[in-house]
Amino acid sequence: MDRGTLEDAIGLAVEKFRGVQDKAGQPYILHLLRVMMSVQSPEAQIVGVLHDIVEDTDVTLQDLSDLGFSSCVIDAVDCLTHPTELSYADYMVRMRNNPIACQCKLADLNDNYRLDRVAYRDGHSDKDARRVQRYILSYQFLQDAIDEVTYRRMMQEVE
Repeated sequence: MDRGTLEDAIGLAVEKFRGVQDKAGQPYILHLLRVMMSVQSPEAQIVGVLHDIVEDTDVTLQDLSDLGFSSCVIDAVDCLTHPTELSYADYMVRMRNNPIACQCKLADLNDNYRLDRVAYRDGHSDKDARRVQRYILSYQFLQDAIDEVTYRRMMQEVE
């Protein structure tokens, strides 16, 4: 019996994100499923649905290994997990070297700054605007539309 399948990943995400809502008040699992559906390969789809699992839940990379997920999937999820000690720009630069993580992050960014999902919350509009700017700059960097030096300079202005 196969372990570490797409169905396993979806089940784990449903379990761990049950009841969690995004900034717009929608079930967070919908975001994970949209990211999953935006990428093509089976490995990328698994990573897409798990891209926030280590960062936002009690699941560890070791747990993913114990559940039978491949090292390719685990490495990409690791790249997508933003360590608190890294700036957002450093996190993006590190991620850029993993093609699956990069593909999933582009899908994540696309979903995060969709106009029907962008939340400008009362009392948080400046923070929300900076978040969207960070997403756009990161998308441009991962798409090679801006170089690393320009990306880092512009990110410093946003932060």
